[in-house]
Formats: sequence, C-alpha cells, structure tokens
Amino acid sequence: MATNIIAAPMVTSYPANKISRQYRRLVSTPRQCQAIRAMGTEKPLEELYNVKVERQVSKEHLAKLGVSKWSVWKTGKCKLPWDWQVDQLVYIEEGEVRVVPEGSERFMSFVAGDLVRYPKWFEADLFFNDFYQERYSFRAYGDD
Repeated sequence: MATNIIAAPMVTSYPANKISRQYRRLVSTPRQCQAIRAMGTEKPLEELYNVKVERQVSKEHLAKLGVSKWSVWKTGKCKLPWDWQVDQLVYIEEGEVRVVPEGSERFMSFVAGDLVRYPKWFEADLFFNDFYQERYSFRAYGDD
C-alpha cells in the first residue's frame, strides 16, 4: 500500500512595514513609468506630417533634380506662418529653419544641405534665426 504525501506550499513572510514601503515606492512612481512608455511610442514629426527629408544630398542627385534651375528664396531672422497649397521640394543652401507644425509644441529642424519635401495642405510656423537661403520647386502629385 502506497502512502501519499502532501506538501504544503512554502510561504515566505516579510515584515508588514517592508511590504508597505515597497508598495509605496511602486505606487509613488507612476509618472516615471508613463513618461517612459510615452517616449517609446512618440513618432518623429516628419513621419506624422509626411514631411520627407534627405540629409546632405549629393551633387549628382541635385544635378539630376535640376536644383540649380529652381527659384531662389532668402530671408533673415524672422518667424513666418506658412501653409503649402501644393507639394513643395526645397533644397536648403544656407542657414537653418525650425518648422513647428500647427497645433504642435515640437519642431523639425532642417539645415544647409537638406532636401525637404513639404506635403500639400501642410501648415506650420517657420523660425529663422539668421540668414537663410533655399531653392524651391512646386511639385505636381506623382512628380519625384
């Protein structure tokens, strides 16, 4: 005849004050946990607003696009509200622009050597901190 042995589960006990301290530490840090989660899911503004950028474009690619024949636009230090009625391709020759999309607190930064495509109906404030010069071309849908 076989005998069955039943073992009770092991229970580890901690002093109540130690548990409550650990619990308080966990409960008191939800903001930190939420901030970490939010940072992981935030998309770049270029992706959210469908703004395409190529950094440090080669001279061969610029020649292929015919950038030297595009119109030139210059400005100094200023802020401009802007909206794009058509797609626009911009090559930044000199300076830097900070682009703050309408309703956003974040900005995109583009500098000399960048080729930027702004989509039709995009609205933003443009901030120029110094001299700025670009070449631009308006694009029809499907022009690439």
